[in-house]
Amino acid sequence: MKRIDFENGTVTNNILSAALPMLVAQILNLLYNIVDRIYIARIHNIGTTALGAVGLCFPIIMIITAFSNLFGSGGAPIFSINRGKGDSRTADMIMNTAFTMLCGSAAVLMLIGFLFARPLLTLFGASDDALVYAYPYLMIYLLGTLPSMIATGMNPFINAQGYAIIGMLSVTVGAVANIILDPIFIFVLDMGIKGAAIATVISQILSALLVFYFLHGKSELKVRCIHINEISECTRHARDIISLGSAGFIMQLTNSLVSICCNNVLSVTGGDIYISVMTIISSVRQMVETPIHAINEGTSPVLSYNYGARRPDRVKKAGVVLIIMVLIYTGIMWNVILIAPEFLIGIFSSDKLLLKDAVPALKLYFAAFIFMDLQYIGQTVFKSLNKKKQAIFFSLLRKVFIVVPLTYFLPYGLHMGTDGVFMAEPVSNVIGGSLCFITMLITILPELNKMGTTYFPE
Repeated sequence: MKRIDFENGTVTNNILSAALPMLVAQILNLLYNIVDRIYIARIHNIGTTALGAVGLCFPIIMIITAFSNLFGSGGAPIFSINRGKGDSRTADMIMNTAFTMLCGSAAVLMLIGFLFARPLLTLFGASDDALVYAYPYLMIYLLGTLPSMIATGMNPFINAQGYAIIGMLSVTVGAVANIILDPIFIFVLDMGIKGAAIATVISQILSALLVFYFLHGKSELKVRCIHINEISECTRHARDIISLGSAGFIMQLTNSLVSICCNNVLSVTGGDIYISVMTIISSVRQMVETPIHAINEGTSPVLSYNYGARRPDRVKKAGVVLIIMVLIYTGIMWNVILIAPEFLIGIFSSDKLLLKDAVPALKLYFAAFIFMDLQYIGQTVFKSLNKKKQAIFFSLLRKVFIVVPLTYFLPYGLHMGTDGVFMAEPVSNVIGGSLCFITMLITILPELNKMGTTYFPE
């Protein structure tokens, strides 16, 4: 198995070697997540209603993903930094600590979900009609909590060791299985929305098995649960993982919070049809953001490893490559969104009434999308270099302190109705993204300059 050497070779090649397999993996993961919605939207007679119902489950799914990222995104950069320092033992303990916490939290989340699924869905804006479809989907989905979290949360540790191809394959297995099983369970076996959930759980199990098989049996550093006599030693590692992972965790939780707020306001100002509109917009966003996430995740281990190895020139070069790649891609996709919104919406639904409402909403929501790059770039650098405070602050700033208040103020305070909900996103992109990027420049560059400018051959 070929492994990427983050210390040697050109920075651009290192990033591309990590990012391209991740891009394939992210695209497949995208299919993994949205193929349910595409098929559900085409269930005869109930497609649009069922699609909105699944959208009501997003906040809970985001919370599960948030805990996966808490341990994966929190542990992998520290893991990479210690590998860069040559401290394999500490790196190994960090991975095992993250795995143990992930498994424990999965059990707790699944139990809470089973006990409170119905009241939570009602709180998130589910009407009685929507609850008929949302509740059974969620109850089945919760059965896959542990495999879902292993597949998502432990995959960064595969990539952090330089095995990007294996990381890609672990996602591929689940995605392909889901694409094959979805139409079988939904249409052939006539199980409808329940079939979509069953297909997803089976696919998550397959991905998790491959991730665990590699990390436990094939990688240099092998994952396991920590032993009782290791708890005291791992406590510090647990604090470090949670501290750094809090940025991604908060971002996911705030995404869930924003989704809840949007659904509540839209249910009042526009009805169930606009919850379906928001579900489609969220799906389009997930689709166009996928390559950005791949570029960020491909750059992160290069930044972390070289920062730990005290190679500031390579860290700077990686940052420049990250900025260029993300801006070029987003510029292209931003134009596609504004010029051909009907095509993107049509991927998820052929309902003409839904299309009429979704097109202007989509254009408004993505009006300042390119400014979101500044947030992504700043957050990636902060997280990769273990800058916990900055990463957490900017995760909270854009979503909690800007988007949530605007989601209520614009529709009600300025009487903008549903347009106000969609307008909150571009306003937050401009303000939050700009502040994050500027802060990253004025804090990180001086530190790298102080670290030294020793030339290392590329």
